[in-house]
Amino acid sequence: MNSIEENLARLEDQVSAACLRAGRRRGEVELMAVSKTFPASAIEEAAKLGLSLFGENRVQEFAGKTAELEALRPRDTPIRVHLIGHLQSNKAARAAELFDGIDSLDSVKLAERLNDAAGKLGKRLPVLIEVKLSPEETKAGVDPESAEAAALLERLQDFANLEARGLMTIAPWGAPESTTRECFRALRTLRDGWARTHSRLALDVLSMGMSGDFALAIEEGATRIRIGTALFGKRAPQPPDPEQP
Repeated sequence: MNSIEENLARLEDQVSAACLRAGRRRGEVELMAVSKTFPASAIEEAAKLGLSLFGENRVQEFAGKTAELEALRPRDTPIRVHLIGHLQSNKAARAAELFDGIDSLDSVKLAERLNDAAGKLGKRLPVLIEVKLSPEETKAGVDPESAEAAALLERLQDFANLEARGLMTIAPWGAPESTTRECFRALRTLRDGWARTHSRLALDVLSMGMSGDFALAIEEGATRIRIGTALFGKRAPQPPDPEQP
């Protein structure tokens, strides 16, 4: 077996064990392979192993991979690629064109632009609301108690070209297990409350947990985990993102 195949086998054992501890079925948890910084060949290799959902952080970086990946989409191993990194509203049109879903929606302005762009493309774009539940300034997402969050939930119901699917968050880096669990539990509680008060929105997806904390996320109700390093290996340091201010 190659390294990705070995890593995936190890991950599957760990995910299954976490599901067992939580009294959940393995099929309740979707594995997103986070392929940022890795070449198109790594995505192709992972797709051949049965993975079909991938996450990328940067519009410009993924644009450079699309030509190589195009052959994957119509074949027997079709893939979906979602944007999981912060998206500036002026990149919305390009993101709507490139990606099969946007998992980092955090403002009404961005939703408006994505809705317009998806409409022009004749597609209905799945989106997750990214929620900021960590005090770290580097974390993106909408404050769940803010007027922006309330407005976003109200407006999303009327965007014909966006399909609200759920919520996403990132736990604080290097936090104790209790803090990480609290973060994941808070997202689940938010989802349950928002689903009751905004019944026209489908908020089934809880995207939380990465390579270092996915087991805790599964135990706290994650339906999607985002795995990069544990699957593809250690990343090289990333240069500054030219798409960010």
